[in-house]
Amino acid sequence: MDHYFSEKDRIPNNKIVIFDEAQRAWNAEHSMRKFQRNFSEAEMMLEIMSRHKDWSVIVALVGGGQEINTGEAGLPEWGKILEQKFEDWKVYISPQLKTGNHSTGNLTLFERSPTNMSIIEDKDLHLEVSIRSYKAEKLSHWVSLLLTNQCDEAKAVFETELSKYNIFITRNIDEAKKWLRSKCKGTRRMGLVASSGGRRLRPYGLDVKVPLEEAEWFLNDKNDVRSSYYLEIPATEFGIQGLELDWVGLCWDLDLRRDKDGWDFNAFKGTKWQKVNNLNMQSFIINKYRVLLTRAREGMVIFIPPGDKDDPTRNPETYNAIADYLIACGVIPL
Repeated sequence: MDHYFSEKDRIPNNKIVIFDEAQRAWNAEHSMRKFQRNFSEAEMMLEIMSRHKDWSVIVALVGGGQEINTGEAGLPEWGKILEQKFEDWKVYISPQLKTGNHSTGNLTLFERSPTNMSIIEDKDLHLEVSIRSYKAEKLSHWVSLLLTNQCDEAKAVFETELSKYNIFITRNIDEAKKWLRSKCKGTRRMGLVASSGGRRLRPYGLDVKVPLEEAEWFLNDKNDVRSSYYLEIPATEFGIQGLELDWVGLCWDLDLRRDKDGWDFNAFKGTKWQKVNNLNMQSFIINKYRVLLTRAREGMVIFIPPGDKDDPTRNPETYNAIADYLIACGVIPL
């Protein structure tokens, strides 16, 4: 769209645009830093397509709660811009975008229903069943409950809806790898994933800072040390987002940990963990784990490190609290 941005009067050749991962459109601040544009990507798209005098269509495909990068505006940015500057557009949405639920990361398109716009709800615009985890139609619901501190509800969903989907927990990385190898038969594919903030997984041979060669990791066969099959290099949320494996080993670190009130957010700086107080950054950390928890088609094992009492960056009690919470949400120990 850059050439349309630079040529203000140029009318697009196409009248229909499909915007995948629309919730990840850049906000105005990031657009200014990166492209010297003083408006969001959503506003740019709407302005360019509004140059048609008769009609045009933007199909915005939204995966709620998937914003993981600084500068990603999220679902509400589209609603704000529509209401403020493009009220003449007719907006078709699923009911979920009006009320918010697990499939939208509990976000809504508009903070309140606009009175100056035509908004039509259509239930057929919502993909009710994820095709990613075909054995677990309610996986994303369970993940949302887990990440929003609804432990009892998560356990109930786990026990009633996820009987055909394998989710286990272990404190031993070798046991996790052994389990994955036992499950991954034939042409099935397995791999390890971890948060980009999981900096203290290194003692277990898992360095999230090692560059991932995506093509080799996802496509090469079991004899290639660069492939996911070797269970050596974890893919972070940036490498795995939008993709999936049959069997996943999720390696959980202390960037997302438990305290008495729920989740506690941290980033590893220099030689120690530091609290993350910025709400946007906290949201990104939650969304990292939302992505990682929903990458497996058939099942996953979650590795929670045992920690080391002699290492203040790997407090065993802190890891234990994460494991205890996941087990309380229904996850079964190996």
